[in-house]
Amino acid sequence: MGNVTGRRQTERGRVRRATVPALAAAALLVSLLAPAGRAAVPAADSVPAFPAVDYAVAVDESASLAAEDMKAEKAAAARIALGDVSSDSHVTVFGFAAAEAAGQRAVDPVCPRTGLDAAGRETVGSCVDRLRSRSKHEGTGTDFPSAIRQGVHDLTDGTDPSQPRVLFLLTDGYMDVSDSPNYGPPEHRKAEGERQLDLALKAAAAQNVQVWPLGFGAKPRWDELKRMAAGGYQKGCVDLPSARPAPHKVKAADIGSTLEDIFAAAHCMRHEDGTSQRPPATLQVGISPLATVGSIVVDKGDPQVKITYYDPSGDKVPTHGTYQKSRFELAGGNGPVEALKIVDPLPGTWKVRAEAPEGHRSLPVSVSVLWQGELRSALTMDPPSPQVGGEVTVTMRLQTREGYQIKDPSDYAGLRVRSELTGDGFDPVPLKLTDDGTAPDPAASDGSFTGTVRIPRSATGTLTVSATLTASGLKADTRSLSNPIAPGQLPVTAGVDLPDANTHPGATITGTVSVHNTGRTAHRLRFAVTDLQPGLLSVRPAEITIEPGESGTRKVTVEVAPADVFGDRVDDDGLRIAGTVTVVDATDHDRALAHAPLAVRVTPEPGIGERYWWAFVTAGVGVALVAAAVTLWVRQRRRRRDPNGLVLQLVSSEDGSVVNEHRAGHGTKQWYEFAVAEAHRSPRIERRPHGPYAVRRNPEGGAVLRKRGSGRVPVPARGQVPLTGTLHLALGDDGRPPRNDRPPQPPSTPGEGGGSGTDNSAFSSYL
Repeated sequence: MGNVTGRRQTERGRVRRATVPALAAAALLVSLLAPAGRAAVPAADSVPAFPAVDYAVAVDESASLAAEDMKAEKAAAARIALGDVSSDSHVTVFGFAAAEAAGQRAVDPVCPRTGLDAAGRETVGSCVDRLRSRSKHEGTGTDFPSAIRQGVHDLTDGTDPSQPRVLFLLTDGYMDVSDSPNYGPPEHRKAEGERQLDLALKAAAAQNVQVWPLGFGAKPRWDELKRMAAGGYQKGCVDLPSARPAPHKVKAADIGSTLEDIFAAAHCMRHEDGTSQRPPATLQVGISPLATVGSIVVDKGDPQVKITYYDPSGDKVPTHGTYQKSRFELAGGNGPVEALKIVDPLPGTWKVRAEAPEGHRSLPVSVSVLWQGELRSALTMDPPSPQVGGEVTVTMRLQTREGYQIKDPSDYAGLRVRSELTGDGFDPVPLKLTDDGTAPDPAASDGSFTGTVRIPRSATGTLTVSATLTASGLKADTRSLSNPIAPGQLPVTAGVDLPDANTHPGATITGTVSVHNTGRTAHRLRFAVTDLQPGLLSVRPAEITIEPGESGTRKVTVEVAPADVFGDRVDDDGLRIAGTVTVVDATDHDRALAHAPLAVRVTPEPGIGERYWWAFVTAGVGVALVAAAVTLWVRQRRRRRDPNGLVLQLVSSEDGSVVNEHRAGHGTKQWYEFAVAEAHRSPRIERRPHGPYAVRRNPEGGAVLRKRGSGRVPVPARGQVPLTGTLHLALGDDGRPPRNDRPPQPPSTPGEGGGSGTDNSAFSSYL
């Protein structure tokens, strides 16, 4: 019975994983569409706007697909239809098969063109459910030409031609118009279908409609899917291979992750997977510093799983409204898939806490992120005012939109850089900028692209270097830098020497500027830090005057902004700021004299422990040495007082003969306790706990005797002390060398030197 129950539970789990989360995934990317909720706290300075997209979803309803494939197609349609980042986008969803008899039609419209605002998302989520597999009397073939024509019509009828047009074709790739009279006599229908498909694809390309085929079923026809992808419009949101239409096979088991990859490619977004684990668990996913809007997507598997979100600073963030500089909007919180849209997200590792009640923890929870962003750059020329025929080095440094340096090359993977030199008197010269570490590029994969170009001798006037960055998921950025050609030797030259630094908020960086004035007049030079957000770095002094004939160096200081300017962005890993220190000659029409790149890594201000670590280490070493010395002293003291090995002798008081000899062992608390047995007949020493006598070594030599009721007396190494009325106690040779060269002490009796039986010699401190 238990096995049967277990199998049923397993089957239910499989069904939930394959169907319920998929159908409920209309919330998966809704957060990317949702307008951020109103809040009393001001939002970020600028809310990034992304272009709207018109797209259609065509779902294969033919008999070649099984029932489970139909469910997967419906789930995919829901996710695609609700996945755009702009609430100004529109979507159309329809099913298709074939018209094989009078009264039948090849296309079944289910969702008319719908704007993806809040109300539109609700409408699309419900109308997608009307998709279904065709019955035999409805026409069960597969008419691709009709489906593509319908998609092209929906995407071009009354739409803005400047907006991207995307048709998702969900099918197994097997065209079947053999029973469709619209394609002529039966013997010509296959050929006519192929001809009509080519015409439909050409029409799609002419109308700028991309075709993205998604393969369903056990063995989708790959060659046909590739043909349809290549037949439509090829230029996507950016001119990159990753944005060009391509077929993808979709499995029901991992529909979410696959569709996120496809959607990201089709809409020029980035998709990053996070971790996966059964609840209760804390999952992690990273958000790039380039992201301006993103959505953390959580596939819960079970609607009973509750999710809490924490930003990279460890703060719990709201699911609606504004926190710090970010805006939040949650979609699908009550379903098996939810997504948190974030405008201006804090970059770094986000944590997602998943909790679930008992009985709802069998399915893993996975997290991922979809995002779009902006990539900016800064250009420098060295020398800033080159001469004709000379060579100039151009450096383009990548930055976030706030002016921070990019430290992870994966953030700009697939980047394309196009650059050229233009000006009067010559044709544009292509310029190759690389980040491969090959000269003149100083280091590979550091976010700085470098190249050299020689200035044509025919050049006149002003030179302009321009560079365009293009990457999927990132808004294209074009930068240009214009500087005049130097008219021969300049009277004033300058060079800046500032080290790259690891420092803290509010700190300063010191460098030098070398200046030479060969002219006859004084020149005013101005300093500034450019190519980054104002206020992060500042340079002092802002201006200096160079006297005629002056040649030397001046001190310059770059100051880092205080901690509150950076907010939560400064962590132990360090925030990297990339700027350019510029020097211009204000006396010579602000002619650029120097452009010096500056990279600063800002880490939190160290605490007392970090600043005075050497003192703590020194103190710790001192304490350890003292502790070791004390431990050694105690051990030595104990060893020197240990009675083990002492040879105890009973000496007759009458004739001085030794009547008994006994070797002591280890004592109790370093005292060897004993008694004298048969003192009057055959005296001998016997070990006896709590006996009337006890002995231990004296660290200064000899031993110490303790007699019950009589105190303690020293026993010299070569002497005797009274023990009983007829016996004395002496020490035999125990084989140890003498501890010092002091002469033996005379025996003492209880009461001498004090009533306690002690004396005032140094050994008394050990008794």
